[in-house]
Amino acid sequence: MKAMKAMKAMKAMKTAKLMSKGALATELAEAAELKKSDVSKVLDLLAEIGTKEVVKNGKFTLPGLAMIKTRKKKATKGGTRMMFGKEVKVKPQPAKTVVKAFPVKVLKDSI
Repeated sequence: MKAMKAMKAMKAMKTAKLMSKGALATELAEAAELKKSDVSKVLDLLAEIGTKEVVKNGKFTLPGLAMIKTRKKKATKGGTRMMFGKEVKVKPQPAKTVVKAFPVKVLKDSI
């Protein structure tokens, strides 16, 4: 019963319309009384600065919204593993760096 409620909630989340970059630029332009083109340039610069900071420091914070971090995943050995009661061959995977985003505490508390 609990799983069914979770699945219904997931379906409701999938049908929600996400805000595009253009829609976000329009909203910000109206709120700040600026041109949409200026706001979209600011959004591009924000993405560029965020990318540089994550590459350089491994961490970037958008105050009041999210924190973006990098995490190193270890390499995995190849071989056979038991998955769901069956023996499966697994390929070796190299070590890699993964980018993750976390909501800031203020955002978590508001939801």
